[in-house]
Amino acid sequence: MKQAALLRSVFKAGDRAMKKWLASLACVFALSVATAPPAAQVASGEAIYRERCAGCHDLVTARIPPRDALKKLPASRILRALDFGVMMNVAYPLRRDEREAVATFLGSGASEPVPPPSAYCADRVVKIAGRPKTQWNGWSPTEGNTRFQSSDVAGLNVDEVKRLQLKWAFAFDGDVSAFAQPTILDHSLFVGSAGGLVHALDVDTGCLRWMFQANGPVRSAIVAVPLGQRHTLLFSDLTGWVYSLDASTGAVLWKKRVEDHEATRLTGAAAVHDGTVFIPVASWEESRAIGVNYPCCTFRGSVVALRVRDGSLVWKEYAIREEPKLVGKNRSGTPQWGPSGAGVWATPTIDAKRGLLYVTTGDNYSTPATTTSDAVMALDIKSGQVVWSRQMLAGDAYNSACGDRTANCPTENGPDYDFGSSALLVKAGGRDLLIAGQKSGMVYALDPSKKGEVVWQARVGKGGVNGGVQWGMASDDRHVYAAVSDVVRIRKTDSDPADPARFTLNPTEGGGLTALDLKDGHKAWYASPPPCSATPGCSPAQSAALTAIPGVVFSGSLDGHLRAYAADDGKVLWDVDTVHEYKAVNGITGRGGSLDGPGPVVVGGMVFVNSGYSRFGGIPGNVLLAFGPAR
Repeated sequence: MKQAALLRSVFKAGDRAMKKWLASLACVFALSVATAPPAAQVASGEAIYRERCAGCHDLVTARIPPRDALKKLPASRILRALDFGVMMNVAYPLRRDEREAVATFLGSGASEPVPPPSAYCADRVVKIAGRPKTQWNGWSPTEGNTRFQSSDVAGLNVDEVKRLQLKWAFAFDGDVSAFAQPTILDHSLFVGSAGGLVHALDVDTGCLRWMFQANGPVRSAIVAVPLGQRHTLLFSDLTGWVYSLDASTGAVLWKKRVEDHEATRLTGAAAVHDGTVFIPVASWEESRAIGVNYPCCTFRGSVVALRVRDGSLVWKEYAIREEPKLVGKNRSGTPQWGPSGAGVWATPTIDAKRGLLYVTTGDNYSTPATTTSDAVMALDIKSGQVVWSRQMLAGDAYNSACGDRTANCPTENGPDYDFGSSALLVKAGGRDLLIAGQKSGMVYALDPSKKGEVVWQARVGKGGVNGGVQWGMASDDRHVYAAVSDVVRIRKTDSDPADPARFTLNPTEGGGLTALDLKDGHKAWYASPPPCSATPGCSPAQSAALTAIPGVVFSGSLDGHLRAYAADDGKVLWDVDTVHEYKAVNGITGRGGSLDGPGPVVVGGMVFVNSGYSRFGGIPGNVLLAFGPAR
């Protein structure tokens, strides 16, 4: 079999051959979850292979591909599988340099397949007007992060939403997750991918104009900013790098790593104001801690402000000001550090009137818990100084070791009810409110004029480690809309030990969409989750961020459905199942899967959504879908 054909058969998203092929790699990492040597020591791919891989891949069996077979795969494809592919659930305790080392040792130096000429537009140059007429730029159309698109820009009314149908699909070749929200300015679309490729597409047809390869997976939404006579595209990757690209060609203007910690992970889209870009900083260290020999933990969440023009530092503010100190040893004798954690996962919210930047923080990773974890913080937009902080849950320290109560689980042991979504700045009853949704299943309204004083609070879900409000709410002038995950993961007891998917999802629990009155938080309506299908990995959980337009709220689900709900009463107006194969416009076959992470983008009479999110046991997929009303 020729190499290109082999790659297509092995890595095609959703393909059983791919799962069987790479599932066998689970034993590579299941043999040891201990952390490798300190970051200062260069990782040896050969040593990692001998310690963790040879026990499986040096055997001669029909099920496990031998080392000679793995050497036929490009190293970049093996790394992609480890970073955010089918192997991510067993590879996440490893440092990135270890993954790179073993991928380089195992794989070939061959380049990856390139898109066929037919995938490209006739004109490869992106043209953006100085003032685009229609756009969804970054995480939300407005600085308040309400994820509400006005009627004139959305270009859709309720009747047209009922008639939405697929216009085109674009497949991310070789990926098994599609988790980056697209940014659209007039007829240009920009979107990242799990493979680290940033794509510039034509909105009307999905044809390619250019591609750019980042250092790691690109999950964050891209922000386009005017810069002289051109636009710059600002985004980050999951290895800690921030980029500025020329929107016309994809050429690098500057790039910068904003945090030295090796486990740095940048997930949230940047916010931009008055020539400054604000980068939220989180990390993988919460997962690294599962290794009993990992010296947990030293990462501190932060926000970094850079100048748009050249990436130079304006300020950096940590969510935990105190530097980690040695606090003891775990029961395996490994040194323990603290405080740590309080990562900033989501896009900061800009309050230009008060000169403030609002950020939401995650939990602590180690003892002692701090007063700024699980909090909404207000920073001075010019200096980064903390103006006020309102903690919504005290004493929440948690990491992945707590799942099995292994050595690095802190004494607090959770409950892991941090914030993964942005705060919404809204107007209600003649005053401003900050609305924050938590993994606890609670939604809070805070008064930004009174240092975050709680105005009202409401419960919308049960909450949990992967529960409550996950990635984002939406709001119009009457309601805040909150969908909940409340996903229930079930550990497999009879699965193959080489299976990287060690959990399955409960098909009967999770989900639900609630509309709360902005003024007092009372429940205006509740839409229960539709029943789940028989598709393996199906869950009714509604983890993905919401999007609202006048009269409509869009919500994606782990069952792969995208639904439009009536904003007045929660009735389903439109429902599409994205879990099937697509003949993509870039010449390959893709497949839809779970909807999680970012929400749909509505602009210019079309709805765009990525389908496929397998991180927590969901259905793999690798497509960007574009819907428009039937004419």
